[in-house]
Amino acid sequence: MGEILREAVTPKFIILYLYVAAVVFVHFRGSARLKFGRQMLDHSGFFAPYNCLMYMFSKVRVKPYADMSEFPELTPLRENWKTIRDEANDLYEAGHIQSSDKHNDMIFLAFYKRGWKRFYLKWYDDFMPSAKELCPKTVELVRSIPNINAAAYTLLPAGAMLGKHRDPCAGSLRYHLGLITPQNTDSCKIWVDGQEHVWRDGKDVVFDETYVHWALNDTSQPRIILFCDVTRPLRFGLVRGVNNLMTKLLRITKSQNLDSEKVGLLNHVTSSIVRYKYFLKRIKKRNRSGYYAVKWLFISCILFLVFGRGLVGATGG
Repeated sequence: MGEILREAVTPKFIILYLYVAAVVFVHFRGSARLKFGRQMLDHSGFFAPYNCLMYMFSKVRVKPYADMSEFPELTPLRENWKTIRDEANDLYEAGHIQSSDKHNDMIFLAFYKRGWKRFYLKWYDDFMPSAKELCPKTVELVRSIPNINAAAYTLLPAGAMLGKHRDPCAGSLRYHLGLITPQNTDSCKIWVDGQEHVWRDGKDVVFDETYVHWALNDTSQPRIILFCDVTRPLRFGLVRGVNNLMTKLLRITKSQNLDSEKVGLLNHVTSSIVRYKYFLKRIKKRNRSGYYAVKWLFISCILFLVFGRGLVGATGG
């Protein structure tokens, strides 16, 4: 028994306990939840320990919606929303706010199936050359706010719905500024942890995208907003340094507006990942029970090789 207990407190088991505890915490925070099995094995689970660190040292209260008063640096965007809107409208009419016709935008791949479209200003890197050329006033406004890591115009078409999801990294908060939105109706909105926000022209909101959220445009008009990722205010320089490192790593998710623009490392392999996912979906469709049996057998084998083999050895078996 003593050998088993000693094995159970080795570093790899401590890491496992911390990981599971973080996933459980993230799963049960808030009132809206995804399936636990889905979260345990997707990006929400992978980033759960990092996210818990961000929540622990957050300067702003950890809740679905933040108070706009805690982000005074974003005021110029709200004050100049008409200028931003005019450039967005020019882009929309010229057809530049579009979906990706290639598998090179892994982060939002699922959204494109719903008709969602975007035009990037920046994505965890420098500003896109196309944005500097086509919407220079908005670029300069965003550039004046250093803690904006990513920015884009995004379009949710009439009748579209984005299903429940949570974004992976808590090192940023999400900012939405209404630009061209259906007016005189409450049928174009987003829910964050079950709490709704109706998009309106010139109205903005900051929310924690690591809560489960979903959106609906149940109108006959498209919705266009300015969408930004803003650095979460954090206590202590070491924690801010960890988050800055993560921000730099997220450059691998960078996509493009034009073929001439570079994409991040992840998006060079997105097409292969998509083919792999489609392959698994075909197998799942043909034999759902067999698919899950093989999946969990594979996971169990990995867990045994990493953790179980040491426990068996500790028993002298």
